[in-house]
Amino acid sequence: MANLHIRRDHALGLAAARKIAYRWAEQVEEDFDMDCTYEEGTTSDVVNFARSGVSGTLTVTKELFELEAKLGFLLGAFKGRIEAEIVKNLDALLAPKAAAKKKAPKK
Repeated sequence: MANLHIRRDHALGLAAARKIAYRWAEQVEEDFDMDCTYEEGTTSDVVNFARSGVSGTLTVTKELFELEAKLGFLLGAFKGRIEAEIVKNLDALLAPKAAAKKKAPKK
């Protein structure tokens, strides 16, 4: 069994980070057939995700995204590729360009 630990600091605040976490959960549900549950808290939120061969959590605070995942035997062989894909997706959601596009008024 392989473990993934991905941490990304940010300065978005909890409300904006929560929106990104919702988008991330929707994205992994659609793209990777994950079952996700979202638990809101006062100082942090937790996205629990699972599917055959993988389970984990994405913890969201006003300053941090922290993903912990356990990969089963078969998916463990692809740990590097899976981690790279998760990092790419999370970084794309956190990129300043993505945030600016969302705030720009539509014409």
